[in-house]
Amino acid sequence: MTKERLLLIDDDRRMAQANADWLSEQGWPTTTVSSIADAVAAFQRHDFGLCLVDVGLPDRQGLQFIETLRKKNPRVGIVAMVPQQSGVGGALAALHAGSDDMLSLPVRDVELIDALDRARLAASLRRAAEPRETLRHIEGAGKRLRSHGVVVGDDPAIREILAVVDKVANTNVTVLITGESGTGKSLIARALHRASDRRNQPFVEVACGALSESLLDSELFGHVAGAFTGAVGSRDGKFVQADGGTIFLDEIATASAGMQVKLLRVLQECEFEPVGGSKTRTVDSRVVLATNEDLAEAVASGRFRGDLFWRVNVVSIEMPALRNRAGDIPMLARHFLNRTTESLGRPQLDFTPIALETMQQYVWPGNVRELANTIERAVLLGAGAAIDVKDLPETVRLKTTHKVSSASRVVGETSSDLPLKWAMQAPERQMILDALGQSGWRRDEAAKRLGINRTTLYKKLKRLGMELSTLGPACGAVRVG
Repeated sequence: MTKERLLLIDDDRRMAQANADWLSEQGWPTTTVSSIADAVAAFQRHDFGLCLVDVGLPDRQGLQFIETLRKKNPRVGIVAMVPQQSGVGGALAALHAGSDDMLSLPVRDVELIDALDRARLAASLRRAAEPRETLRHIEGAGKRLRSHGVVVGDDPAIREILAVVDKVANTNVTVLITGESGTGKSLIARALHRASDRRNQPFVEVACGALSESLLDSELFGHVAGAFTGAVGSRDGKFVQADGGTIFLDEIATASAGMQVKLLRVLQECEFEPVGGSKTRTVDSRVVLATNEDLAEAVASGRFRGDLFWRVNVVSIEMPALRNRAGDIPMLARHFLNRTTESLGRPQLDFTPIALETMQQYVWPGNVRELANTIERAVLLGAGAAIDVKDLPETVRLKTTHKVSSASRVVGETSSDLPLKWAMQAPERQMILDALGQSGWRRDEAAKRLGINRTTLYKKLKRLGMELSTLGPACGAVRVG
């Protein structure tokens, strides 16, 4: 995948150059500057997709630059480097200034790459939410977009999901969105907000997994002056910011036991106390949550509270994996192609038939997110009048299933074609698929053939990502309960 051009702002020139050299080796084209004035000049000369900022610059220049950059150019992903002596207060200041992620100095290589990837994703989500990304720019997707923003797809599962969004949008019911990483859970949350009567109020998104427990506590509920080192003043949290609107809590399964107790109270009573405070705050925020984990399994293992699970599991929307809605791949691919060529100022392109067929046969472990990155890479590196197979990454060209049926996309690959987890699960998938086929797709009969009960079979189907709607008789993608 082609990396974004990166600007590194650090007044420690020796360390900055060392980091820049290493990042360049990892495929991130990096420019270094040692002052904010130089950073401003660099942005005038180049289009940077990411910015790595030392917030320890004198006179809070780093924080002020982050705040200004976020307002003027929301398309740039920002990672703040926070000196250890700044503590929690410094980290919170960086978040509130507008950084997408943060790192504690000295920076570790793996953490740096992970933070840059998260910032890049956050920036791409902001771009996807811009008004220009609407019906007039997306061929053939109009009937599915309606008031839902950029939810692209015509698969039966997507149609059913959008129908449920329409039904529950103007209620205050809590919605839980599940599905693998990269399937579009954030877009569905935004669609829910845009279709509701809260659409003109704030939509606030919080990546729970990116924050420690103490940071998440302050980020969600705010804090009072003196609550911790660096808390020189009181600050409202995300729930207050989302008052009257919608708050989207992503990666909710990562919440600690203590945080789960607080969330349960907010959901039941709509009230909380800020960190370090005793005054109760009341809010009217619609809560939407998302996870790529099996919360029922987390409850069974004791990692997630049962009472919180039943409170958030009122309406559950399961996002289908891209391999289970391969018919949408041409529409999605053209959407990302139009978006990329427009942003780069390139002439409009299309795909060769064989390129589309190859993409439809690939398993897409990274789902829609991986497809978007693949199209961006093809546009940047391709030289022809159309995107051809040769413009696709080697992983896509070589790891296709060579079969068109939905069943083959789930179990048809050889072990060398798949990630280790999928390869180890392939025999179990095949046994279940054979039993279902021999039983006329009746789950109770298939369970008997396998020597297990119907509930166990259902759990295995869910764990293995086997959607009966794509393998046999239709099975809904949305649960209400």
